[in-house]
Amino acid sequence: TLATVPGALEIPLALQTMAQSERFDALVALGAVIRGETYHFEIVANDSSRGLMEVQLDSGVPIANGILTCEDDDQALARMQQKGADCAQVAVEMANLLVALGERS
Repeated sequence: TLATVPGALEIPLALQTMAQSERFDALVALGAVIRGETYHFEIVANDSSRGLMEVQLDSGVPIANGILTCEDDDQALARMQQKGADCAQVAVEMANLLVALGERS
């Protein structure tokens, strides 16, 4: 299932809804926050990351955080190349770990 949101701050709510559906063993958040000329970058980067952590701890559903924080578009393009595959691997590993620990069946 792919959910597209308007911005990084909306990702935690979308993933919370998905986690609460009990249809997913793990979730992946992908996106990029590009630094601008204001402090807003720091707020968006920090709050989106904090939101993901809260969702996974509250729901027990692992979330692989693939939201890049970059200085510019070039840096985002360079860093995104393997990020989706890396996050998918993390999500599977965490879902399997929770099964092994007896937290999920």
